Amino acid sequence: MSSLRRRIFGESSTEPSREVTPEKDEEVRLISTEKLKHLTHKATHASQKGRKRRNGLIFGLGGLFGIVLAAFFANQHDVDLRGMLDMNFYEGLLDVIPAGVLREAKDITQHERDAVNYDSFSVGLHLQSQGVKALHPVIMVPGVISTGLESWGTEPASRQYFRKRLWGSWSMMRALVLDKASWKKHVMLDKVTGLDPPHIKLRAAQGFDAADFFITGYWIWNKILENLATIGYDPSNSFTAAYDWRLSYMNLEVRDKYFTRLKSYIELALATSGEKAVLISHSMGSQVLFYFFQWVENMEYGGGGPDWVNTHIDSWINISGCMLGALKGLPAVLSGEMKDTAQLNAFAVYGLEKFLAREERAEIFRAMPGISSMLPKGGNAVWGNKTWAPDDMPDQKVSFGTFINFKESNSTQSPANLTVEESMDYLLQNSDTWYQDMIHNSYSHGVAHTAAEVEDNARDPRKWVNPLETRLPLAPNLKIYCFYGMGKTTERSYFYREEQDPTSSLNVTIDTALTRGEVDHGVIPGEGDGTVSLLSSGYMCAKGWRIKRFNPAGVKIKVYEMPHEPDRFSPRGGPNTGDHVDILGRSSLNDLILRVAGGKGDQIEENFVSNIREYAEKVKIYEEEGFGHGFVDKVEEKVTAGIDRLLS
Repeated sequence: MSSLRRRIFGESSTEPSREVTPEKDEEVRLISTEKLKHLTHKATHASQKGRKRRNGLIFGLGGLFGIVLAAFFANQHDVDLRGMLDMNFYEGLLDVIPAGVLREAKDITQHERDAVNYDSFSVGLHLQSQGVKALHPVIMVPGVISTGLESWGTEPASRQYFRKRLWGSWSMMRALVLDKASWKKHVMLDKVTGLDPPHIKLRAAQGFDAADFFITGYWIWNKILENLATIGYDPSNSFTAAYDWRLSYMNLEVRDKYFTRLKSYIELALATSGEKAVLISHSMGSQVLFYFFQWVENMEYGGGGPDWVNTHIDSWINISGCMLGALKGLPAVLSGEMKDTAQLNAFAVYGLEKFLAREERAEIFRAMPGISSMLPKGGNAVWGNKTWAPDDMPDQKVSFGTFINFKESNSTQSPANLTVEESMDYLLQNSDTWYQDMIHNSYSHGVAHTAAEVEDNARDPRKWVNPLETRLPLAPNLKIYCFYGMGKTTERSYFYREEQDPTSSLNVTIDTALTRGEVDHGVIPGEGDGTVSLLSSGYMCAKGWRIKRFNPAGVKIKVYEMPHEPDRFSPRGGPNTGDHVDILGRSSLNDLILRVAGGKGDQIEENFVSNIREYAEKVKIYEEEGFGHGFVDKVEEKVTAGIDRLLS
């Protein structure tokens, strides 16, 4: 091991790197020529066996790289080789890598460390010099996959994993590679109840450690925490509300009492500081918070009543929120694929399929109901029909409106091209009953076209995750800041084909052989942050919440778009990235967050860079006809009465 460390990290050691010459008084044995030939033959045979073993390890590493690339909802990973040295699995492999390659790896690793440390604490120090300091208590709600999950099971099969992370650590990698069946059993929820399988108990890690790093070296919230600390934040006035992102939102409360706990944290923050809280959410965390707003106002659930949000929450910072879903979530549960897997090279695909096949990945995703909360919302009104989509570009050959396209449509398995609505129906028609029931009982994906519908939906928890079917809280003093990246190629629609493997349980697969024009390995790119489409992150902020029935209290919305301008020498994009995950380390985003938390949010001016306002106007969702009369007047009367009570 010491020789490995010298070769990779340049560490010194007093241990010799090879056998030394025998001393003069050391016993030396002479052997015959025939015996020497025999020993040489044995050594050669052993060397060949060693090479086979090493080739097997190299193949395994190819599969592991495929898993890392495919399994996570992020496109790049900053992996620390020191963490890998803790796994004996890699020792023999690293021992046969040429020294030149290892030197290059060392240089790249060091450059990456320098790149990701480009501005540690500097944003906070700059604002501190301008008089910005901690004011509002801060509560952070992380996104999907970024929260670590650790085992608390004490049954014999789980004891080896007790208090170890089976998601978000090298323990996960070790378990996945060495005991895949057990790992799958632990991370998949019960298909009928959507809760823990019998004798299995995985829970979200808690505290700042839950989401500041995913695995060693790959930061998530760490940059934000560094800068918040610089202006005066610590565990007494900031908190990470981590959750088990596998669960449906209703089951977050059923099993973990998550929303009850979140409510108490916010109430405690106001009681101890005298200031309303600032909530910061990222990605799926924004959907979780929107659901919480509905839950806490409802007297039969959270019991807070219509004034609770206005009383307790100053601002909501919505970072890269997938408010209308993530389009890549649909192929993930349909066929276990997405752009990350479709565009892998042939070697990585082969290793990945042998190790964790597409049907296995689809099964895992379906058995995590929280993933399905990000299926696209709004149907054809938002995402387009067979000939049109609001974000179609001039002279575009294939409209984004057909979400799943078949180059050859000649059977029930490969029907005519499908819109988003039709793709959702196709998914459910080709799914097991347990998955169909879970979707129907947990989520809704439509549009409420009248204020009456919106008000009725306030009593239906299935609608609470969809901002096109429910409204913002009745909180006229609440401020919402939408900060998101744009300008990075993001998957928008797909070409599929029939599955040719008769042993596969899947009917269709992405047509990865199709690359022509804009189509890359069966994936048609659009606009977004690399993970979430621009329509999903931007529509509600730019237009949807400016429609009266979705925001009857007139909550103020500010949009600040951040173009993707990566540093080409930084694996994580540097201080001006607009990537979905890496944006959490972006300098300007950290600056904006600290200003809101320090009570200076009024200094922020809106910043539109994309065409989202133009696209939003083309979305087929409109103000209600006859607005201002009948039921809408009653809603406004309730809002006015609530405001009067708050001001009195």
